[in-house]
Amino acid sequence: MSLLHRSDSEVARIIQADWERQQSRLQMIPSENYISGPVAEATASMLTNKYAEGYPGQRYYEGCEYADRIEELAKRRALELFGAEHANVQPHSGSQANMSAYFGLLEPGDKIMGMRLSEGGHLTHGHPVNFSARWFRSVSYGVDRETETIDYDELRRTALKERPKMIVAGATAYPRTLDFEKFREIADEVGALLMVDMAHIAGLVAGGVHPSPVPWADVVTSSTHKTLRGPRGGFILCKAKYARKIDKGVFPGVQGGPLMHVIAAKAVAFGEALRPSFRTYAEKVVKNAKALAQELKSLGLRLVSGGTDTHLLLVDLSPLGITGRDAAKALDRAGITVNKNSIPFDSTPPTVTSGIRMGTPALTTRGMGEEEMRTIARMIVRVLEHMDEERVIKEVREEVRHMCERFPIPEVFE
Repeated sequence: MSLLHRSDSEVARIIQADWERQQSRLQMIPSENYISGPVAEATASMLTNKYAEGYPGQRYYEGCEYADRIEELAKRRALELFGAEHANVQPHSGSQANMSAYFGLLEPGDKIMGMRLSEGGHLTHGHPVNFSARWFRSVSYGVDRETETIDYDELRRTALKERPKMIVAGATAYPRTLDFEKFREIADEVGALLMVDMAHIAGLVAGGVHPSPVPWADVVTSSTHKTLRGPRGGFILCKAKYARKIDKGVFPGVQGGPLMHVIAAKAVAFGEALRPSFRTYAEKVVKNAKALAQELKSLGLRLVSGGTDTHLLLVDLSPLGITGRDAAKALDRAGITVNKNSIPFDSTPPTVTSGIRMGTPALTTRGMGEEEMRTIARMIVRVLEHMDEERVIKEVREEVRHMCERFPIPEVFE
């Protein structure tokens, strides 16, 4: 960043400080990861200078011949990676991909049915404070109180009663495999469209360690970061018969000019995910999550649903008498970055929470394995048991620093 240091040292210092934070701490928020050097270079490319409203071959500006080529390449790679019929790579984020899909396939006031945020869903799946419930009517489904997994019987009963225009599958804090075939059966029974938001599991789907929603869903939305290890952005996959509606939902429905530098980075990330090494990475992400979960359980922590099938796990801290907010702050002081998170049927507000959410995508990118996960689990429990003891916090912070030095972030772009 020599140019930036010379021209605006204040901004450069802040960026450098966060880079040092990333290098020296264990990033365990499951929606975070490390992009590769090539993805970073594409994101920082001069394609950011080009406006390209419209679609390849149908732009509203001249000079888009290379923008067309990079967008077509990104689309081809997305289609090859996920086996879909149509792809739109213009959404700026997973949330905007969801908004675009709603706008393309629904009318204001139509009814959608998604997972409750408090039980693992996402704001854009119909939460009252979000556009998805302000512009559409929203009903919800959730998890069984005993198993803490999706209650498909309750989901079916609700769908039969409410008759939504669209059922939304997908989650941000649900550690178990989603049964897309069951969602399809229920959607067909009530005559609903099925949208799957695979933002969290896209990399696992690409790597073959989670079932693909593409054969079952009418439309699939996703972000390009998280387990997919791409730039911050989104994309949409759909059946060919919905392609025109989806494209109009994105532009001109929700967005103007696409971010061509980010689309170039998406193309790079899709290309990386097509390599055999990415499948190995996805397998290790899940193995590491299972190892982390098993060790935490053996040390006495209670995990929501009893464990994980994916990249993330949710820890219920209520038996320890501590809040997610306090736990997350203590762990961050020790160099372990997780996030406070509500658990199913949580009695505390979302700003406090009874749980913490953690995952293994970023740690796996650094090359850590199952033995490191067990070590990290022990460090987490030590902090939780001694949150007010600064000596323990400092000891763990030093252990974290040594581990990060042993496993540096690979292929960095500095």
